[in-house]
Amino acid sequence: AMSSWGSSKSKSEACTARMVGKLARGFTYTAALSRSRDGGTGRRAGLKIRFWRQSVGSIPSPGTNAQRMNYCSNCGTAVVVRVPEGEHLPRHVCPSCHTVHYQNPKLVVGCVPEDRSGKILLCRRAIEPRLGYWTFPAGFMENNETLQQAAARESYEEALADVEIGSLLAVVHILHAQQVHVFFRARLRSPEFGVGTESLESTLVDERDIPWSDIAFPSTEFALRRYFEDRARGIEQHYFTEFDRRTTAAGLSTGGQRPS
Repeated sequence: AMSSWGSSKSKSEACTARMVGKLARGFTYTAALSRSRDGGTGRRAGLKIRFWRQSVGSIPSPGTNAQRMNYCSNCGTAVVVRVPEGEHLPRHVCPSCHTVHYQNPKLVVGCVPEDRSGKILLCRRAIEPRLGYWTFPAGFMENNETLQQAAARESYEEALADVEIGSLLAVVHILHAQQVHVFFRARLRSPEFGVGTESLESTLVDERDIPWSDIAFPSTEFALRRYFEDRARGIEQHYFTEFDRRTTAAGLSTGGQRPS
């Protein structure tokens, strides 16, 4: 079935978790040059463990500040919050095994896939947050993969699309959610695409038909606008910006365009 935009509906269980994992791992990528944010060994006998925030789905809900940890994942003892010796920020520390549990920003990686006619591949989210809103393929980076590999994998998982990753487009710091979003330009290697398990539908869209009022996230909108601006000028720059809901009124952002 096709949507009013000519999008491809889900192919009846065609994208199972096993297929996604198997095929996505087999992808290769080509990084094009542009034209013109785990733990380690602790001090003394203590360990340093990176404690990642739990999230669901690709690009999670804008979070609160640090997540509260109750027990040490190394030995099970109740942790305390204090500033470890030689540091300057409060951490979750185990008083028994002396493990320091760090909370660090997560990487979200994605790309803006374009076909030969200049249309952009967008997906409508099937999961919260922002259920039913539009985004290009993006999600959490996994261990043992590069940024480019993560972007290519997400394109397949969300839209069954085989993409060639190009130049860096944008790095967006989401300070209130402790995330860094990294986005690339990309080309569709073939005209085939579909609907992954985290999408309601996917579609190729002309620039004039981008549903700006229904774009899922500020970082997505920022990257898309920079993409089209650069394309109109025939250049490929990369941009840095930040968003922090803790310091702005509702509906506003501190995001500012800063090309490299």
